[in-house]
Amino acid sequence: MAFVVLGVLLLVMKLAEWGPVAGWGWVWVLLPFGLALAWWGYADATGLTRRRAMEKDAARKEERRRRNIDAMGLGPKNPRRK
Repeated sequence: MAFVVLGVLLLVMKLAEWGPVAGWGWVWVLLPFGLALAWWGYADATGLTRRRAMEKDAARKEERRRRNIDAMGLGPKNPRRK
């Protein structure tokens, strides 16, 4: 995501001919977009994206389980349970 944001920023600066980016070649301005594509390809090929999604799902499931246990009054901080 950082590469895309940087690429958009550089692209806007180049098109507006603002700052030192106005004198740069297009290869340098568009380079962050290529790096973003390379990173996404690497992340998908190594399973990083899928692993992060699975960890997020597991965390949501655990939070839902904890909430349900607390709602039933079976949680560890329940004053009724001794």
